Amino acid sequence: MTAIPFDVNDEKLRETFLDQHFVACIARLTENSPPLWGKMTAQHMIEHLLWAFDCSTGTLDLPCSTPENLLERAKRFLYDNRQTPHSFRNPLLRENPLPLRFTSFADAKAALQNEVTRFKDHFRQQPNATHVHPIFGPLGAEEWQRSHFKHCYHHLQQFKLIDEPGTVSP
Repeated sequence: MTAIPFDVNDEKLRETFLDQHFVACIARLTENSPPLWGKMTAQHMIEHLLWAFDCSTGTLDLPCSTPENLLERAKRFLYDNRQTPHSFRNPLLRENPLPLRFTSFADAKAALQNEVTRFKDHFRQQPNATHVHPIFGPLGAEEWQRSHFKHCYHHLQQFKLIDEPGTVSP
């Protein structure tokens, strides 16, 4: 496994994570990699992350389910330097994973890597763009980067691709 610090408020770390660490970790993921928790297979997790990146670039346009009067409180999560708890259940998702979109694991991984690149390019070209997050509402580049950092970090831990901060695997 890889040791990657967790600090959602460190812009350079978030950039390095998305530019280098995340893609390298996903490259090590195999179709049969077991999760430490949850019901997702490795391909379900890849497609789940792809779904989030699709939202961040406007490829997928979903409404926000959070009432407007609670959005500010919900967005605080993006600035809170605590990791997403292992047992966190997104209230918008079903108890069981959605059906797979891709016929192969390799195709799903390639699509995710392409969408991560598209995310970075999208906000480089349109730095003031905003897209709706289904929980946090409209987010700009920095807030989407925070969201992806926390979300991807959580799922990399789920599949033992990174160590818990402060621990090192033998």
